[in-house]
Amino acid sequence: MKEHNSKMALLGSAPIPKALLALGLPTMAGMLINALYNLADTYFVGGLGTGPMGAVTVAFPLGQVVVGLGLLFGNGAAACLSRLLGRGDGETAGKVASTALYSSVFIGALVILCSVLFLEPILKQLGALDSVMPYALAYTRIYILFSIFNVFNVTMNNIVSSEGAAKTAMCALMAGAVLNVALDPIFIYTLGLGVSGAAAATALSQIVSTLIYLGYIFMKKSVFSFSIRECCFSREILSEILKIGIPTLVFQLLTSLSMGMINDAAKEYGASALAAMGPLTKIMSMGTLVVFGFLKGFQPIAGFSYGAGKFDRLHEAIKTAILWSTLFCVAFGLTAAIFATPILSLFTKNDMEMIRIGAAGLRLSGLSFMLFGFYTVYSFLFLVMGRAKEGCILGACRQGICFIPVILILPALWGLNGILCAQPVADVLSAVVTVFMAFRVHKELALVRD
Repeated sequence: MKEHNSKMALLGSAPIPKALLALGLPTMAGMLINALYNLADTYFVGGLGTGPMGAVTVAFPLGQVVVGLGLLFGNGAAACLSRLLGRGDGETAGKVASTALYSSVFIGALVILCSVLFLEPILKQLGALDSVMPYALAYTRIYILFSIFNVFNVTMNNIVSSEGAAKTAMCALMAGAVLNVALDPIFIYTLGLGVSGAAAATALSQIVSTLIYLGYIFMKKSVFSFSIRECCFSREILSEILKIGIPTLVFQLLTSLSMGMINDAAKEYGASALAAMGPLTKIMSMGTLVVFGFLKGFQPIAGFSYGAGKFDRLHEAIKTAILWSTLFCVAFGLTAAIFATPILSLFTKNDMEMIRIGAAGLRLSGLSFMLFGFYTVYSFLFLVMGRAKEGCILGACRQGICFIPVILILPALWGLNGILCAQPVADVLSAVVTVFMAFRVHKELALVRD
C-alpha cells in the first residue's frame, strides 16, 4: 500500500522536474541500452560481410511489426490506465491491464505464425536480394519465432510505466540488453553460428526480460493483478484500448513500411547501399528510442493530470518535456552529423562504398533529428488525452503522411541522394504540421483552465 501511494504521489503531486526525472530517466536508460543491443547485432554481424549485414537490415522492419502488436495493446492500455488512476478508478484499470496483456500475447502468436509460414515472400518484399536471402532466412526464422517474448515485454513495459514503476521497466530492458551484447560474439564467432547466433542471442535476452516481468507480477509488486479472470472484452474497455492502440500500431506499421521502402529503393544501387541502410536506421533508432523512453515518463504524468483536471500541472509537464527532449535531440543530432564517417566505419572494415553512403545519410538525418522531440511530445500528448484522431494524424506524419510521397518522388528526381534525403524532408514537414496542431490544443486547454 505504501508503494502504491508513493507511485500515485509521484504522478499527481510531485514537482514536474522531479517526477519526469524519476519516471523518465529509468525508462530512457533502459531503452537506450535496448537500442544499443539492436546496434550490437548489426556491429557483430558486420564482421561477417555485406550479405549477413543486409540480412539483419531486411529483418528489422518485420521485427518492428511484431513490436507494434505489443504497442497496440500496451500503449493503448497505458494511455487509458494513467487517466483511470488519476480518476481513482482502480477496478476498471485492473480489467484494462489484464485484457491488454493476454490479448497481446494471443494476437502476437497468430501474427508470428503467419509470418513464419510466408517468410520468404515477406523478406523479398522488404528488399532482400538473392545474395542476401539465405542469411535473411537463417536469421529471421529464429528472430521472429522468439519475438513472442518481445510482444509480452513491450506490453508489460508500457503497463508498468503507466503505474509509475519505471525502474522495473528499466531493469527488464537492461538485463536483456546486457545479456544480448555479451552473447553476440560468443554465438556468432566462438560457436561459429553466424547470423543464426545473433538471432539466438536476441531470443535468449528477450526471455530474460520476460522472466523479470513475470517476477514483478507474481511477487505482487504491481497495482494490477494481471489475472485472466479480470479480462473483460466489453465494448467499452476494448474501445478505450484500441482507440489509442490503433494509432500507435499504425505508427509502428508505417515505421516498418518506411524502412521496407527505403531498403527496396536502396537495393537498386547494390548490396553496399542496402547494407548501409542497416546501421543508419539503427543509429537513428537509438536516438528515437531514448526520446520515447523519456516520454514514457511524461505520458503517465500528463494522463494523470488530465484525468484529474490539473491543467496547470499538465501545461508545465508539456513545456518541460519539450525543452528537455529538444536539448537531447540537438546534442544527438549534431553528434551524428559531425562524426558520421567514424561511426559508420565501426560497422564494416572493407566496404568503403557502404561507409560513404551511410555517412551521407547519417549527416542529413542527424540534422533533421533536432526537431524530433518537439513533435513527439505532442504525439504522446494527444494520445494520453484520448484524442485518437489527432494523435493518429501526428503519429503518422513522420513515417507515413509526409514520408511516403517523399520516398516515391525524391529518388526519381535525385537517385540515391533522394533516398537519403527522404526522412529528413519528412521530419521538417512533420514539424510544420505539429506547430499548427500544438497551437490549437493549447488554445483549447487555456479555455478549460480558465
